[in-house]
Amino acid sequence: MEAIFHEKQEGSLCAQHCLNALLQGELFTAVDLATLAERLDEAEKQHMAEGGENSEEYRQFLQQPSTNMDDSGFFSVQVIASALRVWSLELIPFRSQDPIAIAAKVNPKNQKAFICNYREHWFTVRKLGDQWFNLNSLLTGPELISDTYLVMFLTQLEQEGYAIFIVNGILPECEADVLLRLMPAVQTVKPRLLSEVRKGTASRPYTNPESEDEQLQAALKLSLEAESLECASEALEDERTEVAHPDDIRTKRLAFFGMKKEDEAENKLCLDVDVAKAQSSLLPSVNNADSSDKADMTEEEMLQIAIKMSMSDEVNNSSNSSTS
Repeated sequence: MEAIFHEKQEGSLCAQHCLNALLQGELFTAVDLATLAERLDEAEKQHMAEGGENSEEYRQFLQQPSTNMDDSGFFSVQVIASALRVWSLELIPFRSQDPIAIAAKVNPKNQKAFICNYREHWFTVRKLGDQWFNLNSLLTGPELISDTYLVMFLTQLEQEGYAIFIVNGILPECEADVLLRLMPAVQTVKPRLLSEVRKGTASRPYTNPESEDEQLQAALKLSLEAESLECASEALEDERTEVAHPDDIRTKRLAFFGMKKEDEAENKLCLDVDVAKAQSSLLPSVNNADSSDKADMTEEEMLQIAIKMSMSDEVNNSSNSSTS
């Protein structure tokens, strides 16, 4: 990590820091970029003069400040693009329909570097060796980015309003590129924002970029489990509410007692049939009995006699089977 060239933010010279981080060396100064900005201003002035130096548009152009630089140290994308042309490099908008941009959106890790801009702040994301690094000058040092996290990182930048440019061309060789191919970097402490260090604010705990995908999957799993538990709790609560409702209790009670009455009626009907059968089987046996005895005999006594006769018949049948 020590071999990686990284400039910390000074004033508003982020364009200078961005270019030097990309090229991995102190190759541009604020004076160099100011010179390029002046050349661009002069080219724009000559272009406007072609419409007539006495025209109203030309006069208004002369009264406006430069759009390529200001006193704070800000430089436009035109200045950065002009500086990169010195090294035969070009900027391609990430959201353009250029074939290189389309390929980069599908698989950004196959590119060499990206330059990002948001609210006049520029910084570089570059591959060194076989690893990606965030070389933002607002950080205390380079930040290691895994291939998996690179896609998420670029997507997050776009959502936050960053303009992203692909650096196309052959980057100059550097010491960090050679060393990191031989010995990949391992980062155990995440760099902090310079503003946090200056204010003495505690930084967030370090999260290993290599485990970002696993952490995302774990978060999704926990979210699904929480949702399932919530649905089960709601279902159980609905069931309790339904059972506890007075109207439902009354309906179920009436239904229960209605079924009970039907069972009692069915049992009574079966008992009446059994008594009738007993009476009919008893009549031949008591034909010779006195009529006064018949009149005095109760239904229960008649039922007992019928049962006794039935048991006698079973005994006789069993004896006959044994004799045979």
